[in-house]
Amino acid sequence: MFFIFLGIFAFVIGAVLAKVNPNLASTGKTARYIGLAIMILGLSTSCFVQIEPGEVGVKTLFGKIQSGTLTEGLNFVNPLVEVKKFDVRTQNYTMSAVHDEGDKSGDDAIRVLAADGLEVIIDLSVLYHIVPDKAPDILRNTGTREVITDKIIRPLARTKIRDNAVFYDAVALYSTKREEFQLKITQTIEKDFADRGIVLEDILIRNITLPASVKLAIESKINAEQEAQKMKFVLDKERQEADRKRVEAQGISDYQRILTSTLTDKLLQYEQIKAQRELATSSNAKVVIMGSGKTAPILIGQ
Repeated sequence: MFFIFLGIFAFVIGAVLAKVNPNLASTGKTARYIGLAIMILGLSTSCFVQIEPGEVGVKTLFGKIQSGTLTEGLNFVNPLVEVKKFDVRTQNYTMSAVHDEGDKSGDDAIRVLAADGLEVIIDLSVLYHIVPDKAPDILRNTGTREVITDKIIRPLARTKIRDNAVFYDAVALYSTKREEFQLKITQTIEKDFADRGIVLEDILIRNITLPASVKLAIESKINAEQEAQKMKFVLDKERQEADRKRVEAQGISDYQRILTSTLTDKLLQYEQIKAQRELATSSNAKVVIMGSGKTAPILIGQ
């Protein structure tokens, strides 16, 4: 539009100069040609709008929003139309307690009261995108992306999280009920976003911070449980060792009982003869064997 008005201005100036002073007729003619060229350039640039991938364009004419959207690529439009572009790709809005980590500087985490009255600090990210066909309605009812985050994303997310956190104890939010809580707030926020032309892709709970006293109590409980598990292991080991010794003693007892019941005089005599024969056949041996009374002593020498 700027080039169009500039061209008109140059064309009018050239015509006025030629009319006021005939000596400047050639100058006025040149100015008219330049103005005409600028107008043509302005019209050609104003009639074509390029939309980048992942964007849609919303047309407004003298403040009135036009129906339909412009898709990616080169689009032919009315030169008087103004085009506002919307990014329809996945957007990430983070609220964090860490400075300069979230979308707002400083501590922007959500502080909620749990069912047990304890304050819990929640860091999270909201993943969402705009429905392309709803871009004109969003511009009409809400505004640009910056306004969307301030008017819809941030307040809705913070409110729904506080509303749902009151049904859970602080420790449950931190541990066993974390996934259930995340699913519940996702379901409640999803509908409100959809009514405004926004698709909620996911709610990511990045961190849940408990009060220092609660964290200390949890750590003490964990340490006590670990000590109990360690003691249980020691007792189980000692019990197994006692069982092993009991089995070993039972085995020895059974062996001695069986040996005693099977040991006879003839068996002892036979074993004695075997031992004497082995000694007699050994080299450099001189042994005196005393009998048991029934067997005479034997002297073996070499």
